[in-house]
Amino acid sequence: MNLRDVFLKEFRGQTIGTVSSQSSSDESFQNEVLRPILKLQNELFIASFQNYISKYKSDFYSQTTEKKLAVIENSIQKDIKYRNALKGMIIGLFSVDEYSLYIKNSSGLNKRMMTMLIERLKSQIQLFEIQSSE
Repeated sequence: MNLRDVFLKEFRGQTIGTVSSQSSSDESFQNEVLRPILKLQNELFIASFQNYISKYKSDFYSQTTEKKLAVIENSIQKDIKYRNALKGMIIGLFSVDEYSLYIKNSSGLNKRMMTMLIERLKSQIQLFEIQSSE
């Protein structure tokens, strides 16, 4: 393992969630790699989404909470350019070995990544509502 890989694993922190011998490889990857990266990058994701809504969703702050939640989901699911930028923020913190595992099932892992990221942003919706008073 090279210096970069060691640094990344130490920097990201420990596994979040349970990994057992019965866990699927995708579930193990999710808990050992994706969850720690999403937690580490949380502030960046929030800043990124705040920038996204200021550029593309100027009416965001005037919408109901339900519509705001829908905007979060739709922005990440349907705006391919934004989605790819978010994936890059995550994949950039993979070790080389983790990237090798990722490319074997990138489709399934991308779905997991984006689902977890959507839920993470939705659960912090109050951070996006605070901005409306500024």
